[in-house]
Amino acid sequence: MALTDDFQAAVAQSQQLTKRPDNDELLELYGLFKQATDGDVSGERPGGFDFKAMAKFDAWAGKKGMAKEDAMSRYVNLMATLRQKYS
Repeated sequence: MALTDDFQAAVAQSQQLTKRPDNDELLELYGLFKQATDGDVSGERPGGFDFKAMAKFDAWAGKKGMAKEDAMSRYVNLMATLRQKYS
């Protein structure tokens, strides 16, 4: 259960950064979070001019097949790096 606790703490810390991470870092966080919480991406890729939704979908789809625990661990590690960089 320690990994789940660490993951939940990292999610809470993501809201407390004093500076905004760049878009690539945010998309990586998003993809890892969704994979850890919802599993593999489902549904169709958004189309049209909703570039933000397409980027988020692609970030999550890039994690397809990754185990929940691996996604949690990577999220925790990425947040540790971002805390040092943006806090």
